[in-house]
Order: sequence, then structure tokens, then C-alpha cells
Amino acid sequence: MLYLRMGISMLVSLYTSRVVLNTLGVNDYGIYNVVGGVVALFGFITSSMSSATSRFLTYDLGLNDLDNLRKTFSAAITVHAIVVIVILILTETLGLWFLENKLVIDPLRMDAARIVYHFSIINSIISIFLSPYTASVLSHERMNIFALFEIIIVFFNLISVILLIHTSFDKLITYATFLLIISFIHFGMYIFYCRKNFTECRFRFSTDKSKIKPMLSFSGWDLYGNMSVVARTQGVNMLLNVFFGTVLNAASGIATQIQGALSSFATNIITAVKPQVVKSYAAENYTYTTFLIYNTVKFSSLLLLIIFIPIVIEMPFILKVWLINVPEYTVELSRLTLLFAFIANISSVVMSGIHATGIIKRSSIWNGTIYLSVIPITYIAFRNNSSPIIPFIINAIFVGIGASLNMWYLSKYMKEFKILTFLQKSILPILIIGTASFAVCLIIKPYLNNEWLRLILIFILSTYIIFQLSYSFLLSDSQRSMIKNYTKKWKTKKH
Repeated sequence: MLYLRMGISMLVSLYTSRVVLNTLGVNDYGIYNVVGGVVALFGFITSSMSSATSRFLTYDLGLNDLDNLRKTFSAAITVHAIVVIVILILTETLGLWFLENKLVIDPLRMDAARIVYHFSIINSIISIFLSPYTASVLSHERMNIFALFEIIIVFFNLISVILLIHTSFDKLITYATFLLIISFIHFGMYIFYCRKNFTECRFRFSTDKSKIKPMLSFSGWDLYGNMSVVARTQGVNMLLNVFFGTVLNAASGIATQIQGALSSFATNIITAVKPQVVKSYAAENYTYTTFLIYNTVKFSSLLLLIIFIPIVIEMPFILKVWLINVPEYTVELSRLTLLFAFIANISSVVMSGIHATGIIKRSSIWNGTIYLSVIPITYIAFRNNSSPIIPFIINAIFVGIGASLNMWYLSKYMKEFKILTFLQKSILPILIIGTASFAVCLIIKPYLNNEWLRLILIFILSTYIIFQLSYSFLLSDSQRSMIKNYTKKWKTKKH
């Protein structure tokens, strides 16, 4: 169900991105990207609270403690309400000042930018109150419902883009209005389902310190890590705006969209496995927890490689077909964000193990500090007339350092997780498979002149090499035996 959701989302996203870019124009698209980014700077709070809620709900489910589950949900809603007040204060003061005084926006479009900004704030508030309900669905592993709701929202997005083409009103304001309406629909679906199916999803105002304090502690440290990631991304985006204008914001926005599409392949596995990681840890089955982490990295990375290799090699052609008018630097930024996404996937899987332990202080501080350092380094580079691709190179390097730190911390918190074993069983085979497949495709590329044929053949060839090498070097003996047994059963049924 998650992969069905992903496939539909990707197809619709590819179409809507192209239409929105062409309909809004490069400048308005850039405005939407950078103005939404101001609000996203505060959205890290939502991400941290959602992560904390999901972890504690899943942990209580792993302990099979319904009373604690009810208390945890009510405590989560209470904390989220406090977070909403904080975000409103920050966005209507600091954020609004930054929008009107620091961002480079055409004065004729400033009124539209203000409206988009306030609509984005409301969107953020809805997203905050939605996160405990989404966390409940995922904690109960109702992936079919999660996928169904997301597919419905994707189709609403498609309808809004089709309507956008034919509207005679200001298209930037209209697009922001459509997204706000869709957010309300999204919120309503989750509340209705959760209240009907999960007994713990009945809010009672809570001041239970035994629940609120550990949740605030967890979300507080996670907040710093998430704040740093968002600040790095949006900080670089704003520096691009200040030094290069909205055209570079458009290129960065497109690159980020491609990164998100690629990451969704791996996210499906992580989304499905993360509740099991937390539940197995809560049940003190640490061997199974480690097994899940090793295999999640292997198979999510394989899925990324299947898409990563042909897209990176054929990026200029894909962007030309997709967008028609490709903003400058989009190819380079897109390739670098894909590399970032590939490494970040490994880091996020290991981080799911750290989240299961609940001990996230040190990893959040170190990762957050490393990510934040990208902003001053980028500023210095831009002041010295460096290329706009510099921060994206630094991002890829620093996320690799962050992944290494996560491995080290998880090995300290859970003795069953061995770094050398993890590198030998998961990372090294993926590197060998990816390098071999990438090299073969690069060798044959000059001999294929037809662009469509070349893209198809590179995809087929890279997929074939990945599957063949994975079977030989990546799978365990038991996994190979499982595949053989399934093959025999399929052949038997066929005959």
C-alpha cells in the first residue's frame, strides 16, 4: 500500500511541479519557495513533536499498556497546543520582519507574498495538530489507511493544479488558497478515523508530568537536530535568494522536489519498519532490533540505487522533458541533492534505532551543530564569489559525517549493534553494487545517441546489475533460500 501511494504520488508530483512552475512562472515559483521557507524554519518544531509522539505511542504499544497509551496521547495534544502558541508568536514577529525587510522580492508582488506567508502559517498549525493522529495511525501500523489518505490528498492536489491553470485570479494567491483548503480536508480525515478506531485518541487536558516531561525532553533534543536540518536547508535557500535572486530559488526548489521523490522510495520501508524497531526495543529483543536496522539500510539503499543511477546519469534529458524551461544550475543542484538523499537515508535508518532507545541528546547536539555550520560556511563562500553549488557539496559531505556519528552513538547505546558488522553486511556491499552498476552505465552511455532509448536501456541494465549483484553479495543464505522457495512455489503453481 505504501508503494502504491508512492507511485501515484510521484506521477502526480512530477506533473503538478511542471504545471505549477510554468503557470506561476519562475519568479512567483521562487517567491512561493522562499516565503514558504520562512514558515518552514519554524516547522522543525512540528517534526520534533511528531517524532516524539510516534516514539512514545509506539513504545507503549510495545509494552501493551493501554492506560499509558491514553495518557501519552492526551499529553501529546497538550504539548502540541503550546507549540502552536510559540510558532504563532515567532512567525508573526520575527518571521514577518524577515519577510518584509530581508528577502529580495519584487515590491509589486509583496502583497501576494504576505498572503502566501500567512496561509503557510495556518498550514503549519494544521500540520502540528495533525501529527499526533498521524503518529497514532503509524504506531498501530495501519499502513493501508495512511497510504489511502495520502493518495486522496495527492488527487486533491492534482485537481487544485488543474483548476489553477484556468483561474483568472492571482495564481500565486490562488495556489496557496487551494493548498490551505486541502490541509483542512487532510486534518478532518485523520481525526474522524482515529476517534472511531483508536480508544486512546480521546483528548483530555493533561498536566501529567510523568508523561509530559520525558516527551518534552525527547522532543527538545530532537528539536535542535531538526531545527538545524531545516535551518540549514532554508538558510541556504535564503542566502541563494540574497546573492543570486529568485531564479536560483526556483532551481533549488526543483532539486528539492526531485530529492523528495527519490527519498520516498526508501521512506516507505523506513515508515513500515520504524514501529517494529521501537516495539522490539521496548520488548528488549535487541537482536531483532539490530536485524531490522541492518536489513532496512540494505533494502532501502537498493531501492534508491535503482532510481538514483539512471536519474543522475540522464538528469539533463529528464529535466528537459519534464520542465521544458530548465532554470540555470538545476542539473548540478539536482544531482547533489540526490547524493545527499542517498547518504541521509542511511543516517535516518540508524537514527530510528537511536530514537527507539530514547537517548538522543548527544547525537542531536553533534548532528545539529554540524548541519548548522553549513550556513556560515556558505555565507563566507558566497561573499567570496563562490559558485551556488558549494553549499550542496558541503551538505553531502556533512550528512556523511552525521551518519558516521549516528552509527557510533547507536553502538554505545545498544551493544548488539556492531559498527564493523554493519559496514561489512550493509554499507560495503551497497557501495560495491552501486559503483559497479554506475560504471557500466557510464561506459555504454556514449554509444547510445537516442535519448529516450538510452534512458530506458540504462534503467534496465542498472536494475539487472543491481539485482544480480545483490543476490550474490548482499543477501544472506536464509534470504537466498527464501527467494528460491518462492520461485519453486511460483513455478509449481504455473504448471
